[in-house]
Amino acid sequence: MTNIQTIHCRSCKNSFVVGPDDIAFYAKMDVSIPTLCPECRMRWKFLWRNERTLYKRMCDLCKRSVVTMHHPRMQFPVYCYECWFSDKWDPFSYSRSYDISRPFFEQLGELIQQVPKQAMYSSPESGPNINSEYTNFAGGNKDCYLIFNSGPKNENCAYARGLMQCRDVFDMYYGSDVERSYEGVNIQKSTGVGYGKDVLECLDSWFLLNCTGCQYCFGCVNLRHKSYYFFNEPLSKDEWMRRVSEVLGSYKKMEAARKQFEDFGLKFPRREHSNMKSINCIGDYIFESKNCYACFEVSFAEDLRYVFATKRTKDSFDLVGHGRESELLLEGVGVGWSSRVIGSWRVERSHDIEYCLGTRTSEHCIGCDGLKNAKYCILNKQYSEAEYKKLRTHIVNELKNKELYGLFLPPEISLFAYNETIGQDNLPLSREEAARYGFRWEDDIPRTKDQETMQPQQIPDHIKDTLDSMLNEVLRCVSCGYNYRLIKPELEFYRKLLIPIPRQCFNCRFLDRIKRRGPMKLYERQCGKCKKSIKTTYASDRPEIVYCEQCYNAEVI
Repeated sequence: MTNIQTIHCRSCKNSFVVGPDDIAFYAKMDVSIPTLCPECRMRWKFLWRNERTLYKRMCDLCKRSVVTMHHPRMQFPVYCYECWFSDKWDPFSYSRSYDISRPFFEQLGELIQQVPKQAMYSSPESGPNINSEYTNFAGGNKDCYLIFNSGPKNENCAYARGLMQCRDVFDMYYGSDVERSYEGVNIQKSTGVGYGKDVLECLDSWFLLNCTGCQYCFGCVNLRHKSYYFFNEPLSKDEWMRRVSEVLGSYKKMEAARKQFEDFGLKFPRREHSNMKSINCIGDYIFESKNCYACFEVSFAEDLRYVFATKRTKDSFDLVGHGRESELLLEGVGVGWSSRVIGSWRVERSHDIEYCLGTRTSEHCIGCDGLKNAKYCILNKQYSEAEYKKLRTHIVNELKNKELYGLFLPPEISLFAYNETIGQDNLPLSREEAARYGFRWEDDIPRTKDQETMQPQQIPDHIKDTLDSMLNEVLRCVSCGYNYRLIKPELEFYRKLLIPIPRQCFNCRFLDRIKRRGPMKLYERQCGKCKKSIKTTYASDRPEIVYCEQCYNAEVI
């Protein structure tokens, strides 16, 4: 076997390289070398993670109305949090015998359509969500609305993703230990920050980019431990307060400041990545980790490849979400506190699990759904150890012969359509492109249009002129044209922080933050100063000045 193999992806037809570290890991997991490239493999996993497309339907056990990530048209039962985790139903009652004459995934797909699913992804490990019905992939939150992949210990937060230990935070992507802040991307240990990106330990500042330890700054880039700066110009306290007070609260003036800040930021170098305290890592937003390649939004990790949004994971490949205190994971979505798990969705406190869904505190299971405290099970049926090993060998051989073993669950049995999932946020496709990948597309997503009671130009320019009656109005997004409304805590938050009413809906604001975060792709580019080759999320045709880490630190820090 050679140390490097070049493979043509059987989905997108592009070639990709499998290096010695990859080959060694696949051998350790006893799986085939993948025939899908890293991006296509990521699409398969994204297809199984719907965070933000929510519906109303009845819990099929207790019959109360619930908010759910599962479309009402889906055939499988959906249970509320309390019912799904209760002993009122038995996942073993859905068991079926494995038929060696039929394809394994065909039989697993039939099982999936029968076993109840939890309405939203929430784990007891993170604590209950209190007064936070509209949260998904989240736990341990209080008084929160439309926050995702977040928790624990968030309170009065809304329209956000990736929050931990935050209070009074709205419209944020990726933040921890943050209070009283708005419209941020990667804000850490800060209070009173509005419109910031890559901000650490800052206070009462607006429009910041790559700033650390600053307070009372407005429109500033690459500053360290400064106070009363306005577009990188030092001012007296009184002059700074005068200039800022003229802007805050007014939509027109805040929009003008935002556009000025975007142009101003292009004059300064960016670091090739936003990683911190990480060694031998390539990707973006990698914190306190080492030996991570092509990873994004990863913390406290070691020896990972092709991973998105995990924490405290080691020696694993191809993951989306969770990962806490886990190792030897391959192709997982929402897998944590586990080891030796392959191709599975939502597995916790388990080991030696393959192609399972919703499995907890179990071991040596393949092709199961909703089990807990299980061992030697296939398609939710209990076997002796000897029978299990014999049938498992047959399944693995079938999947290896089809070049599927070691890949994620196939698209044809997914619970979701591609445009319902984070795939459409991070690797968007058209309906036609999704069909070519074999992904389902959903047309019936609940949104309203042309129902507005107030036009965008009728919204008061200044938040101080906004009446309580605004909560009764139906607004129209200036970007997509769909309708949206405000909630009471949101209006109170805007008034407190002098933030004008947004003219975009939550979805468009969220997608704008994804754009500000940057793509989940790595490009070859030269450092703008020393000219050495770097891997960065900034494509070579983008206008930003990009430095390697060494040159950036020498000039800025």
